[in-house]
Amino acid sequence: MSLRYVVRKRVFGFDKTKAEKFVAESRTLGLIDFKELCEEVTKVGLVPSGAVKFVLDALIDTLKLNINKGFSVQLGDFGCFRPGINAKSQDKLEDVTTSTIRRRKIIFSPGTVFQDMLRNASLTRMVGEVAVSGGTTPDPDEGGEGDLNDNPLG
Repeated sequence: MSLRYVVRKRVFGFDKTKAEKFVAESRTLGLIDFKELCEEVTKVGLVPSGAVKFVLDALIDTLKLNINKGFSVQLGDFGCFRPGINAKSQDKLEDVTTSTIRRRKIIFSPGTVFQDMLRNASLTRMVGEVAVSGGTTPDPDEGGEGDLNDNPLG
């Protein structure tokens, strides 16, 4: 498996200099929709497509029910889903209310299967929609083999 990325110029406004830096952004090859996913599971698992859709729909409904109650839901080695929020910070304790909560979200923490997959994935730098040399190492901490003289913006 290979994780693809592009290099983008970013302006960081954390200080007065508004420093421009370059950063890697991940890119996917596209989207596998629910119907396609069910068809693939049917082929791999030898289970009828209707049964796959029924089970996945039931799983989604059960996840919604339990997360809405406030539970984290562990799906074995797949990972864990839990409810979360983003909130604005306040200077005083009494100023923290429901109105300071900006967003409700579901947080997914991958299990060992996905953690191992990501740890062993190679990295491939994309220029436009084309993969270029570099990033063949499976260790993200070691970085890729891309040339620093390449124009990162294409």
